[in-house]
Amino acid sequence: MATPHNTANKGDFAKTVLMPGDPLRAKFIAENFLEGAVCVNEVRGMLGYTGTYHGKRVSVMAHGMGIPSVGIYTYELYNFYDVENIIRIGSTGGYTRDLKLFDTVLVTGAVSKSTYALYLNGEIKDLLFPSDELNDRLRRSAAALNIPLKEGYAHCSDIFYSSPNPEYDRHIIEDRKCICAEMESFGLFANANMLKKKAACLLSVSDSFVYKEEASPEERQTKFTNMIKVALEAAE
Repeated sequence: MATPHNTANKGDFAKTVLMPGDPLRAKFIAENFLEGAVCVNEVRGMLGYTGTYHGKRVSVMAHGMGIPSVGIYTYELYNFYDVENIIRIGSTGGYTRDLKLFDTVLVTGAVSKSTYALYLNGEIKDLLFPSDELNDRLRRSAAALNIPLKEGYAHCSDIFYSSPNPEYDRHIIEDRKCICAEMESFGLFANANMLKKKAACLLSVSDSFVYKEEASPEERQTKFTNMIKVALEAAE
């Protein structure tokens, strides 16, 4: 069955879908990590592929930027395509000195002022959590691959460019204990919680609010391989 945003047939997606924001990163993963990858969706350029990884059937599909975009694509995968597990694999800006460029971060909670969850199902919390089961699988996967994970809350913001706000920054980092910033995990977790599915978020540090360094667009597409390997190994 098709949706307004996805022309795949039912059964075209595996039970576990890895979701980067960038369609070109989805293409990179399909071409470099999956065997027999087939493109199952191209609507709006939001590329989706299904193949196998070490004998496991796995899908990868882009979700675009921001909570509204990830909200649409993940809702449809969960609700119309019988996907059970979604692992967001994205980029993040580090808030702390402990996070260096290309470090891998496992999100243990998403803090957001977004009203997405409120309008989705009346959820008034500003902190949502991923699946403990999926996070534990990602921890085991990372340990087996000898890839260190940094863990903590992510600040899930609707704003990419903004004027400095020292008081709010202090609140997010010191009071809410957020170690990094991104733009999608809160919407993903809201959908998973409402639909009784599993979700996790694994991130690669692409820039830093402390060190003022950042990855190039090409590096964001091709150099987050540790994160990709951990997610693929954790797929059911």
